Amino acid sequence: MLADTTKDAIRAAYARLKDGLPGFRPRASQGKMIAEVAKALASEGGVAAIEAPTGTGKSMAYLIAGHEVARAQKKKLLIATATVALQEQLVERDIPLYLQLSGHTAKVALAKGRGRYLCPRNLAMARNSLAGPAQSGFGFDADLALWSKPPAERDKQALSKLAQAFDEGQWNGDMDAAPEPVSDLLRPMLTTSAGGCTNRKCGHFMICPFFAARRAVDDADVIVANQDLVLADLTMPGDDDNWGGVILPRPDETLYVFDEAHHIPGKAIDRGASDVHMAATVRQLSRLGRQVHAAYSLTDKESLGKLTLDAGDAKLQELSDALESLEKEIRLGWLPDHAETEPMYRGSLGRLPEAWVEHARMLSLQASEVQRWLAAVRRAVVEMTDGGPTQEALSRELGIALERIGKQAGCWQAWAMEDPDQMPPLARWVTLTGDQQLVCHASAVSAAGLLRSVLWGNASGVVLTSATLSAGGNFRGYADAVGLPDDAATLSLPSPFDLAAQAQLEVPAMDALPDAREEHAQAISDWLAEHLDWNAGNLVLFTSRAKLDRVLQRLPIDKVRKVRAQGSLGKTQLIAEHIGDVEAGKGSTLFGLASFGEGLDLPGKLCETVVITQLPFAVPTDPVGATYAEWLESRGRNPFIEVSIPEATRLLTQYCGRLIRNESDSGRIVLLDRRVVTKRYGAGMLRALPPFRRVIER
Repeated sequence: MLADTTKDAIRAAYARLKDGLPGFRPRASQGKMIAEVAKALASEGGVAAIEAPTGTGKSMAYLIAGHEVARAQKKKLLIATATVALQEQLVERDIPLYLQLSGHTAKVALAKGRGRYLCPRNLAMARNSLAGPAQSGFGFDADLALWSKPPAERDKQALSKLAQAFDEGQWNGDMDAAPEPVSDLLRPMLTTSAGGCTNRKCGHFMICPFFAARRAVDDADVIVANQDLVLADLTMPGDDDNWGGVILPRPDETLYVFDEAHHIPGKAIDRGASDVHMAATVRQLSRLGRQVHAAYSLTDKESLGKLTLDAGDAKLQELSDALESLEKEIRLGWLPDHAETEPMYRGSLGRLPEAWVEHARMLSLQASEVQRWLAAVRRAVVEMTDGGPTQEALSRELGIALERIGKQAGCWQAWAMEDPDQMPPLARWVTLTGDQQLVCHASAVSAAGLLRSVLWGNASGVVLTSATLSAGGNFRGYADAVGLPDDAATLSLPSPFDLAAQAQLEVPAMDALPDAREEHAQAISDWLAEHLDWNAGNLVLFTSRAKLDRVLQRLPIDKVRKVRAQGSLGKTQLIAEHIGDVEAGKGSTLFGLASFGEGLDLPGKLCETVVITQLPFAVPTDPVGATYAEWLESRGRNPFIEVSIPEATRLLTQYCGRLIRNESDSGRIVLLDRRVVTKRYGAGMLRALPPFRRVIER
């Protein structure tokens, strides 16, 4: 229960917020959210899912309630977001403002994954490698070379400037705040994964930006992290057979707030997904063999991990041969349709041919054996007292190889295992790349099982919040997707804006439906050319790149000149140019895909019309969704009604949210998909959308 002293502290903090914020307007939705967050987090193991539309003031609501409850219970408050932009907003603006107004002091830390920080060891290796093999100390072994291709001059210059900034203390090693642009070639050379890191054994440990950030997290009262890092931590075995608490604080000592929580189901599924690129994996094993030879030579050991070098070579060869045998079996048993852009074989209900499964069982055992042996080989290299630059390079490469072997073993284990009764099966499938290479895949189809095992019941308290979690106030789809406990609270708050007065939702009369691709693209183009105000700020959203391109090809050239299409420039530059033209009175129209349908903040004149070209139903060829749909059908359930419609409704609501960003905004949302009028499910989707004024042409 919420103690009276905590209630009083929350009321006092809210009162100071009202008094201290210029132009503050009390909002019933914000007050209700504060109460619900406090109630959930104060109950041991409490869980709440709160849908809070744009303008609610949800970050202040969960900060006021969450921090006061955390202080009272002497626990950590961990806020997890899906985007770097929201993390930066919380750390740089919202949390300092809350602390200033509330009169509290708190240590705040930003937690990111290892790959978002500079690795000083890798920086030193990259600098040395430019000096050439003789000066770098790596000898001539190509398998320890850092550069996959000769570095461009701009990469050499960037490397030099980054090194100077770090050495002189002008940069803390946060890659998101790098003082120089970092290319896709350079970035993986300057960062490391958990496998490539030697932790305290590293000579650069004391100046390592990642471990400096870790120390700040250990000491912090309020931690802001990304959802991927939180899920990674929760799925690591911790102390006493519990999960989590390896990188971040222990779950039972932590109050979690997941903002942008509509991303959680997808991110949790991605956590357990695995794939093996067959030909590339065989090549990597060949390279690994040469690295292992270097390790035995460097350590001067006859035997490592109870295996001589010859016996280790034999293990690697067996694994490589087994991979080639499985590839041969797949190619014999599957004739891909080369008319498809990416041919796929998906196991119905996750079941693959028995011959493939038998190969996977053998591969799972062999990969696990190699994994255990390789861990011992790497440990011997890492624990050497003075192996010089070659030791550092080998430690890194063997660590990365060990990670790859672990992921490979995970994929084969997923292919070989029996699916438990009464639970959704794993999705298992094979794809063929453009250069005819086979890739084997496995993934969970629901996040519910994972979150039940690592989060609900383990965490001290959890709040999930977003502008879109339900389908018109119905949380069943979201509850199923994340496996919400039966006693979890769900709450959908009303918008604080007068949406009926500020905006209208239009469904124009059109001749074509989306299933007639060419005709619908022409109808969209015709409507845009005739009815869009091209001298204003507009956002047009598409469900596929192909549809976006078709419409662009059909638009009159004078209209095309006013379009900024996603992908033509970086997102930041595209939006900056859009803002510049609208503010200069020239008019600009953004053409975007799903990522432009959420998180994009274009208030006032910057976006006066949002056009949604098509209902955002999931792609029917998605193997994870298709396997889950099959499983639901096998149990007499309707996946279209239970999953597809609620998810499309949630996304549609998210897209509509791009229009009204504050009390003074106004405009229109135009839906160019008549299925909301002609199909039986359409009426329910329209009812679930926010209460805009409706203009539906018959």
